[in-house]
Amino acid sequence: MQNALSSQARAAKTWPFEQARALLARLIRTRLVSSEERDLANVLVMAGKFEELVQTYAAFKSPVIFETGYGPSGLPHIGTFGEVARTTMVRAAFRALTDDVIPTRLICFSDDMDGLRKVPDNIENKAVLEADLHKPLTVVRDPFGLYPSFGEHNNARLRAFLDGFGFEYEFTSSTECYRSGRFDETLLKALAHYDDIQKVMLPTLGEERRATYSPFLPISPKSGKVLQVPTLERHIDRGTIVFGDEDGTLTEVPVTGGAVKMQWKPDWAMRWAALGVDYEMAGKDLIDSVRVSNQICKILGGVPPEGFNYELFLDQDGQKISKSKGNGLTMEDWLRYGTPQSLSYYMFQSPKSAKRLFFDVIPKATDEYLQQLDAYQGQDAAKQIDNPVWHVHTGRPPQYGSPVSFSLLLNLVSAANASDKAILWGFLSRYIPGATPETQPLLDQMAGYAINFYEDFVRPNKAFRASDSRERGAMEDLADRLKDLGLDCTDAELIQNEVYAAGKDAGFEPLRGWFVALYEVLLGQSQGPRFGSFAAIFGLERTIALIESGLKGELA
Repeated sequence: MQNALSSQARAAKTWPFEQARALLARLIRTRLVSSEERDLANVLVMAGKFEELVQTYAAFKSPVIFETGYGPSGLPHIGTFGEVARTTMVRAAFRALTDDVIPTRLICFSDDMDGLRKVPDNIENKAVLEADLHKPLTVVRDPFGLYPSFGEHNNARLRAFLDGFGFEYEFTSSTECYRSGRFDETLLKALAHYDDIQKVMLPTLGEERRATYSPFLPISPKSGKVLQVPTLERHIDRGTIVFGDEDGTLTEVPVTGGAVKMQWKPDWAMRWAALGVDYEMAGKDLIDSVRVSNQICKILGGVPPEGFNYELFLDQDGQKISKSKGNGLTMEDWLRYGTPQSLSYYMFQSPKSAKRLFFDVIPKATDEYLQQLDAYQGQDAAKQIDNPVWHVHTGRPPQYGSPVSFSLLLNLVSAANASDKAILWGFLSRYIPGATPETQPLLDQMAGYAINFYEDFVRPNKAFRASDSRERGAMEDLADRLKDLGLDCTDAELIQNEVYAAGKDAGFEPLRGWFVALYEVLLGQSQGPRFGSFAAIFGLERTIALIESGLKGELA
C-alpha cells in the first residue's frame, strides 16, 4: 500500500471503503477511553495522520481482527469463498485507509466441532455419515477415506482453494480452540453468566424449545455425540454442568477442555469475545442472529464486531443455495468456466442485492471484469481506487487483461467447431501479431474456459434457423461487401461499418433485429459478440463461407 492512498480512501465511494471507515470509527469508539482521546483521534484521522494516531495511542498497535466463519457440514461452496473474498476486500480497504500502519489479521474460522445433524444430499457414501450422526464433525469419519474425519476433509478442501487463490488468512479450528483451552476463560464467563444468556436467548425460541434449551451442548462421554439436552445443575466454583446422558445417567462434565460446545448463537458471541474479533460480515438471513449474538458478546465482556449483512445467492430457480442440497455452483464449477478473478469480481458487485449464482452468469462476469481492467489504466487515482479491479486484486491489478472478450471466444469456438486451444490460437495469432499462449496467458486460460463452456452449455442448446427473404438479401449483400474489403482485412471497425451498412440498406430499424438474425442463422443462438470483431478474428474468407453455408441451411 502507498501512503498517498489514505487521502483517496477517505473519499472513496465503493462499499469496502465505507466498511473500512466504519471499522476505524469503531476502533476509536471502543479502544479509546476518554472523549478527549476520541476527539483527538478523529482530528488525526481527518488530517490523514495515521502514523501519529498509532504512535499516540498504543491501543491501536494490537492487530485488528477480521473473521469469516465456515460450517464444514458439507462440501465448501461459492458462498463460503465469497465471504472470504469480500472480507479480504474490506481488509485491503482498511489498510489503504490507514496507510497500513495498524496491523491486521484475517481468521478463517471453521465450526468443525458442530454435531453432524443430517447427511448432505450431494455425498455418495452416505452410510458412513449416517452411522456418525450427531458426533462432532472432526470425529465423523470421512466418507471419501482421505482424511481422519469429515470435518478435516472439508477444511482441507476449503484451505486448498483459498491457498490457490492467494488469500492471506489464518485457518482456525473450533475443535482445536475448545480442546486446547483457548476458549476456557470465556466459557467460564458464560457459565457464570448463564442466567443472563438465557434471558437473551429464551425469548427468541418457541415454547417447546425454551423448556429444554441450554447454551451449553455437552458431548456424551459414552456415545461421543453432541447432545441437545437441558442443563440440570451448574457448579460455577468447579466450572462444571450436570446433564442427563442418553441413557438417563446424570453426568457432570467441565465446560472447559472440549467437554462441551456452545449453541451456535452463544458460540458465535463467545468466539468474538475470546478472539477479540473486530469485523465480521454475515448473510441477510442472520440479521436477528447477529443482534442476539451482539447482546451475548457484551454479557461476556466483549465488544461486538463491526460488519454488514449481505444478500444471499440464489440458484437458477431463485432458491437460496445450500451446502447440503448442493444446488447452485461450487467453486470447482466456476473455475471450469471462468477465472478466479471473474469470480472475485462477481462477489464484489452489489453485495446488498440478491443475485443468481448459476452457470450463465460466468461469461458476463468475465467480460465485465475485463472491461474494468482495461478502463483502470486510463483512470486517475481517485477513480482507480473505486474501480472493482482494485478490490479484486487488493490494490495491485495487472497492467493488462485479454485483448479478446470471453463472449467473442465463445462464438469463435462455435464457428470454428474448435475442440482444443490449438485451433483457437490458429485464429488468435493471426489477429494479434506475435501473440502466443506464453505472451497472453490470460487469453490462453480463457480459450480453455470457452471450450468447456461451449461444450457443456452452448452446443446442446444450439438452434439454427433459416433466413427470411429480407435477411437473405442482407446477408448476401454483407458477403459481397466483405469480399470487397479484401480477404486479408483484419480491421474490426471497418468490418463492423460494413455490417451496419448492410443492415441499414436492408431496412432493419432498429439494427438489433439484423444482429439477432446473424446470430440465429449463422451461430444458432440469439445473441453474440460484436460481429466485426468476430469476423476479423475468424477471417473474412471463413466468415463469407459461414454466411454462404447458413443461407444454404448447411449449419443446422
